[in-house]
Amino acid sequence: MTYSNQPNEHPVFDNVFVNPAAYEAFLKTGAWPDKTVLIKENRASDSHASNKDGRFQTRLLGMEAHVKDASRGGWIFYFFRAGDESGKAVPNQAACVSCHEKAAVDSTFVEFYPSLIDIAKQKGTWKEPKE
Repeated sequence: MTYSNQPNEHPVFDNVFVNPAAYEAFLKTGAWPDKTVLIKENRASDSHASNKDGRFQTRLLGMEAHVKDASRGGWIFYFFRAGDESGKAVPNQAACVSCHEKAAVDSTFVEFYPSLIDIAKQKGTWKEPKE
């Protein structure tokens, strides 16, 4: 996924990871439990290594954490630049926060992960994403 609407010869690759206990809970309930940690790793890309149009991941640009913490009011975003030892919390007024409020399940974009869509629908946690 890329956030740019412009043609980009070197788009950023995003890899999303979740802690195993939260994933197992989601499979059972269709909801992310408190203390879920989603990490989005942002990597630069390159091309032309083995074929004309292929793209592959290269250096780490930074990471983002999406942490569900009921004791702090719900979901919190943190941004980390490559090499940083700690991240900075994102203000609730940031564009990424308001965009995530439109997501299909609990401010997460389950709609971009086909293996999770059916689970959310079966468990009744799915809501149609807003544009």
